[in-house]
Amino acid sequence: MNKKELVYEGKAKKIWATDDSNLYISEFKDDLTAFNGGKKSTEEGKGALNNKISTQLFKFLDKKGVPTHFVDMIDDNHMLHKKAEVILIEVIVRNIATGSLSRNLGIEDGKILPFTLVEFDYKDDELGDPKLNDQHCLILELVKDESELEYMRYMARKINRLLKDFYGSRNLTLVDFKLEFGRDNNNNIILIDELSPDNFRLWDSESGEKMDKDRFREGLGGLKVAYQEVLNRILGEDK
Repeated sequence: MNKKELVYEGKAKKIWATDDSNLYISEFKDDLTAFNGGKKSTEEGKGALNNKISTQLFKFLDKKGVPTHFVDMIDDNHMLHKKAEVILIEVIVRNIATGSLSRNLGIEDGKILPFTLVEFDYKDDELGDPKLNDQHCLILELVKDESELEYMRYMARKINRLLKDFYGSRNLTLVDFKLEFGRDNNNNIILIDELSPDNFRLWDSESGEKMDKDRFREGLGGLKVAYQEVLNRILGEDK
């Protein structure tokens, strides 16, 4: 499968058209950004780690009945996947308070939430990805009706349950994460984008060490080492 014209370039990936009009190729970049692009850097090998981790997680979720865009990992930095119309809603799933939730609402950092919190953000960098409620989503025509919002909430909670157990068996705590959905050629809503420490907060279950992009956000260093350790744990105990 060959790359053709560049369809889209984001902070972490380039999306390429292919010889098949139903398939795209994602190229995972080594770029790092935080705070809506306010902090930038690169880390050689980061893109390949994200591709490998995403591949393993997409395969796992596929086996559990979660519809995704994933088709195959072509090489270290390239993933083949279904073409999908992106729904411009970032679905945020939170199990433990940290980051913006603690800053904005004053909830103690590290507090385990009494239930899984699912939030919607508008996928718009120029606006700073603001928070959305259901009515905003309908006014902006981001979805067709409320049932699509409920479906994304349902899938987000299902994915959370599956990945909490998956990571827990690998001595990692799933703190929070971001999901993106899109519509395939049959107009079905499917999971898209990537599933990596760039958009997942993961803490070592024993030490509490951060194993995700917070190492870059907070200037902790060792980001590539942490990502490699996440991949090692996934591969070492994959069932």
